[in-house]
Amino acid sequence: MQIYTKAYISLSLFLSFSAFSQEKLQDTTRTSQLEEVVVTGQFEPQSLKKSVHNVRVITREDIKRLAANNLGDVLNQYLNISIRTSGSDGRSTVSMFGLDAQYFKILVDNVPLVSDTGLGTNIDLTQVNLDDIEQIEIIEGSMGVTHGANAVTGVLNIITKKSSKHKWEITATAQEETVSNEFAFFDKGRHIQNAKISHNFNENWFVSVGGSRNDFAGFFDDKEGKDYIKNDGKRGYSWLPKEQLVGNGLVGYTKGDFRIFYKFDYFGENVDYYNPVVIPIVNYPFPDTNFSNDRRYISNRYYHHLNSYGKLFSQLNYNVSVSHQKQNRDIEKFNYQLESQSETANNRETYQSKEVIYSTGALSNFFKDKRVDLQLGYEAVNERGFYDATAGIFKDDQQQVTDVRKRLENYDIFTAAEIRFTEKFSVRPGIRYSIQSKFEDQYASSLGLRYIFPHGIEARGSLGKSYRTPNFDELYTYFVDSNHNLQGNENLIPETSSSYELSVKKATYFDSGAQLSNNLAVTYMDVDDRISMVLTQVTPMQSYKYMNIDKYKMWNISSTHQFAYKNWNAKVGLALVGISQKIDLAALNLTSDDKFLYSLQVNSNLSYNVPKWNTLFSIYYKFNGKQQQFISSTDTAGNAEFILSELESYGWMDASIRKSFFKNQFEVTVGARNLLDVTSVQLTQGTTGVHVAGSDLLLGYGRSYFLKLTYNLNFN
Repeated sequence: MQIYTKAYISLSLFLSFSAFSQEKLQDTTRTSQLEEVVVTGQFEPQSLKKSVHNVRVITREDIKRLAANNLGDVLNQYLNISIRTSGSDGRSTVSMFGLDAQYFKILVDNVPLVSDTGLGTNIDLTQVNLDDIEQIEIIEGSMGVTHGANAVTGVLNIITKKSSKHKWEITATAQEETVSNEFAFFDKGRHIQNAKISHNFNENWFVSVGGSRNDFAGFFDDKEGKDYIKNDGKRGYSWLPKEQLVGNGLVGYTKGDFRIFYKFDYFGENVDYYNPVVIPIVNYPFPDTNFSNDRRYISNRYYHHLNSYGKLFSQLNYNVSVSHQKQNRDIEKFNYQLESQSETANNRETYQSKEVIYSTGALSNFFKDKRVDLQLGYEAVNERGFYDATAGIFKDDQQQVTDVRKRLENYDIFTAAEIRFTEKFSVRPGIRYSIQSKFEDQYASSLGLRYIFPHGIEARGSLGKSYRTPNFDELYTYFVDSNHNLQGNENLIPETSSSYELSVKKATYFDSGAQLSNNLAVTYMDVDDRISMVLTQVTPMQSYKYMNIDKYKMWNISSTHQFAYKNWNAKVGLALVGISQKIDLAALNLTSDDKFLYSLQVNSNLSYNVPKWNTLFSIYYKFNGKQQQFISSTDTAGNAEFILSELESYGWMDASIRKSFFKNQFEVTVGARNLLDVTSVQLTQGTTGVHVAGSDLLLGYGRSYFLKLTYNLNFN
């Protein structure tokens, strides 16, 4: 493993520095029209080259090549990102730099998306619709100044489409996909339909409406489905069936420097759980009559966003957003009668809800001198959450309760300046102060540097301090009985983090028309007062509690290389991450080893366009190296100890072929996901490599195939 790691790093560094020393350049003005425009973390939209931040852009074309069903399918192929899936509820969440989804913030048009346990964090990636996306922007590292709490490992901003080149744009799509080797048009596989209509009334008014349905019929595997009548544990599904419905609409008005839009999104999801236990009805007049106690989880999310952008006093730029979001999760319990295939005794109740009123705004362009710019901004969050005993058992003011209702608020102000000493050298300092209703007031700070060296070499550096606030479960969980003792902690304090990044990028344009882009980045991060669920006592019963005890350090070196020539486009990247985590169990007089543990990721993709056939061939591959961490456990004598847990390496490959007909009005895409047929990855514990039964990490349901048909009608 060490040999391969050294070889990958050596090759990457060779490619990087070879490119950085390359001098055979064409006039870079030829590429000015191809400059990607980014908005995340900027004072106003600007070209990627001028951004002080190192922004990674995923275009609409990238998403189309993958024929992705949700955000998880897209991110699964990118460096420094790991996707965690669950067959029991179908959720997918993101992990970056070894830290979970609570440290990574997901936004839609700069507004954080509400989730079960937070705002912008712990987002279920399967619940993020891709039909309305213009592009995705990712910034790694601390973004606490511009995006507030929990933007520790980075932010992902989804930019939705708000304009059209044509007076009318009508798009309709149907997609059929197998689930492993299972498929039928109604009760097996995945079935997706969506439609969108956009209209420019005139040069000022724009309207769009759309909707989609994603029906996942579940994965049977070795199970027999909901109508299986034997009581042998085979009833139900290995991956639960679920249906998702999405509706959205946008109204926008633009005139000169003034822009305003209102956007609405609805998301609905039903997840069905079918109990493997079959119960006979005793003394029923008919023989062989059976039922089961089943349940259904129902989610509804409503998203409203009003944004206005323009000028004040003919100079100042303002950008203000106001958002209202509400998400409810209901549980519906019922008896499923197997012979008649009918439901009885249905009882539905809300067990979890989150409602957020959010607003953010900024002023910029204070000076006529374009070498200096200043941004003043605010963020206001009013978050109200409700959980009842179905979601868990909670403790409020040290008292065990069946439900908890809490309101969390924060009111932030932030400022940043961008100083362009020359066309080549820019500096961007910033600071944020956050007034918290639950915790002590917090602050974040950052400093960004950008310098353009000769031959078009772009260098960027950044350092930042950020914070993460404890979530609902960490504060209020209380699960204590004769066999369990797991408690939250209302005295938790926010975690604090520091991150440092240095990146170098160069694009080379050859006389032959070939283009080469190279990017090398080094990142270091440490997190203090990290919250973990820790073992606090061994006897008479193992007890766990959330506490601020960990210290987390991470360093990462990553490099990407992209080559384009005529109809070929190739990309390869690698990332090596080292993680050190110190866990101090003072109550048990035990401290973990804090040595760095390393993991390697390699990704690549290759595409070839055949203009004569209007056909594009694409293939994606990502290798995820072995991951290790120390965890608390007990030995055979019942004494507390730390053991090394290892998750084995695995690879993930997707491929597709897309062909256009009738002047691009009709598209057909066929392809396969998870060509390597990965389902789960072995998890071992201890230096002896003992496999822990039932603890494998579930990643997918195996190889699947899809067919996607898209119809585009554009006219003026």
